[in-house]
Amino acid sequence: MISSHCRINEMAVDNHTEVTEFIFVGLTENPVLQTILFAFFLVIYSITLVGNLGMITLIRIEPRLHTPMYYFLSNLSFLDIGYSSVTAPKTLVSFLQERKTISLAGCAAQLYFFLALGTTECFLLAVMAYDRYVAICNPLLYTIIMSTRVCVSLVGGSYIFGLLHSMIHTGFTFSLSFCESKEINHFFCSITSLLSLSCSDTHMNELLIFNIAGLIEITTILSVLVSYIYILSTILKIPSTNRRWKTFSTCTSHLMAVTIFHGTILFLHFRPTSSYSLDQDKIVSLFYTMVIPMLNPLIYGLRNQDVKDALRKLIKKKWFADKFNS
Repeated sequence: MISSHCRINEMAVDNHTEVTEFIFVGLTENPVLQTILFAFFLVIYSITLVGNLGMITLIRIEPRLHTPMYYFLSNLSFLDIGYSSVTAPKTLVSFLQERKTISLAGCAAQLYFFLALGTTECFLLAVMAYDRYVAICNPLLYTIIMSTRVCVSLVGGSYIFGLLHSMIHTGFTFSLSFCESKEINHFFCSITSLLSLSCSDTHMNELLIFNIAGLIEITTILSVLVSYIYILSTILKIPSTNRRWKTFSTCTSHLMAVTIFHGTILFLHFRPTSSYSLDQDKIVSLFYTMVIPMLNPLIYGLRNQDVKDALRKLIKKKWFADKFNS
């Protein structure tokens, strides 16, 4: 009985070591639709890169934007570039390939950076809510509380927690044996699709996802909610309606970004099992991995007066420079 059990374990290990690549099922097998999707997502990815790089550049060169709020926003743009770049290039290439493969190491790297950057963004959005709380509820102490050292520590802590969280899940996921089908019914290496391929016991992995990822989600959402309860309480005490709206308008972009980001996560991972659909999961994942990183610079750019003024000033300066040189 013992020797039989040992042989089964050896077979599992052998099968695990034999897996050198995975095959993506992708979004569709229709060649025409693949071409259309390639063009569509290439446009989305291009807008994401241009929008977020433009936001980072604008914040760096415009002195008026050298404040904690925009420091956090530039880091959000950096995360969105990295986050979309983890999945978008491989997805775009796969539309042009008949056999959509990814190496074991490539899949591990994709999962690691996807989880790390996504978790970091969760914490950063909570940090940005705290920044708005200090700015509105303690305006006289804002520059003292949100010092350069504090801002760097908050951003650094977000990255550290993101990297550690990802390390745990990636380590536990790729310690499993993959000894059955190599086909991932998705367009990237998501943790749930990898667990469904494993022939090992995934109970511990599922517990880790539920407990750690759930704790991070609850903690960051609660941090945002508590910050905004205090913010709304302070705003309601302002006698002037115009001043009230002007103060609240500094939070609307962040609120929209938080609602879209966390709303998608909650729908993707915490909806009832009875309503689960793999095709629906892929569509939501597309929105989560490619559309949200494109939306953030548009939300902040279109709804933030300081950003619009800085952009207008830069365009005007460039126009005058070109006119003078010509």
